[in-house]
Amino acid sequence: MSPTPPPARVVAVVVAYNRRDLLAEVLDALARQDAPVARIVVVDNASTDGSAEVARAAGELVDLVELPRNTGGAGGFAAGMAVALADHEPDWIWLMDDDTVPTPSALRALLDAVSGSDVVVAGSRVEWFDGSEHPMNTPRPKPFAGAGERRAAAAGRAVPIRSTSFVSMLVRADVTRAIGLPIADYFIWNDDFEYSTRALRGRRGLHVPASVVVHKTRVLGSTDADPGERFYYEVRNKLWMFRRSRSLAWWEKVLYGGSSALRWLRTILRSRDRAILADGWRRGWRDGTRFRPRPNSDSLADLGRASDAVRAVEPA
Repeated sequence: MSPTPPPARVVAVVVAYNRRDLLAEVLDALARQDAPVARIVVVDNASTDGSAEVARAAGELVDLVELPRNTGGAGGFAAGMAVALADHEPDWIWLMDDDTVPTPSALRALLDAVSGSDVVVAGSRVEWFDGSEHPMNTPRPKPFAGAGERRAAAAGRAVPIRSTSFVSMLVRADVTRAIGLPIADYFIWNDDFEYSTRALRGRRGLHVPASVVVHKTRVLGSTDADPGERFYYEVRNKLWMFRRSRSLAWWEKVLYGGSSALRWLRTILRSRDRAILADGWRRGWRDGTRFRPRPNSDSLADLGRASDAVRAVEPA
C-alpha cells in the first residue's frame, strides 16, 4: 500500500486597501477553512483606515507586507505572490481581494477538483450577497476544449476555462515560477485576465462551482457598468495585452479584441457621462499604443521586502 501523499501546502494572498472591516471578515473566513491554509500573505496597499492593524492582530497565520504606496490590485498581487514564493514554499497560491469572503469548504472544493490531475489553475463560483452569480467575475470557458478534457472536468462537476478572476483563483506555484508574476503596471483591471490566460496557455484550468466565495461589492454589476475614470485602465490594459502579451494566440486576440471593442461601445452608449468615458478611451488608446508596461523590478522598486522578493522570483 503506497503512503498517503502529504496535503497540498496552500498560501493565500489577500490584497487590502481601505476595507478594514471586510478584511477582518476575509481573514476570519480563511482561518476557518475545512482544508487549512499554511499562511496568509496580506499585502496592505498603503491603506489609511487601519487595515494593517487588522492584519497584524489576526495572529501568526498572517504574514503582513506593508507597502509605502498604493500599487493597485495588480502590484499588490505581484508583490504578495513574490513573497509567498520567496518565503513560504507553497504548492499552490490562492488569490483574492479584501472583499472576497470564502465559504468554509471553498478551498477544499478547489483542491478536490485539481487533485491527481494536470490542472494548474482553478477558480471558484463567485456570488453576491443574495446568492446570485456575480457578473464581474465570470470565467471564460475554454473554446474548442477536447472531448476528453470536457469529460474529465464534468466528472468533477467542473468546466474547462481559458481565463478566471483573481477573486478566488488557485494557481500552482511551479507554474508561477515558470511564467512570472502578474504585471504590476496594469494597476487595476485586466491583470487577472492577462495572468490567467498566460498561466493557461497550453495548460488546463477549471471553474469549480462547488467552491463558493462571496464578493461583497457595493453593487451587483459587471465592470462595464459606467466605470467612470477607471475606463482608462480598461482600454490601456486591454491594448497592452493584445499588443504586448504572449498570453493569447493570434486568433484569440482577434476574438477577444473584437469582443472588447463591442463592450467599449456598449459601455459608452450606456453611460450617463459619456465625456468622461470618451476622455478615458482617448488616453487609454494613446498610452496603450505608445507605451508598454515596465518590468516588475522597476514598477515595484523601493518597496523593501516586497521588492527583494520580486527580484528573487523574476531575476532580470
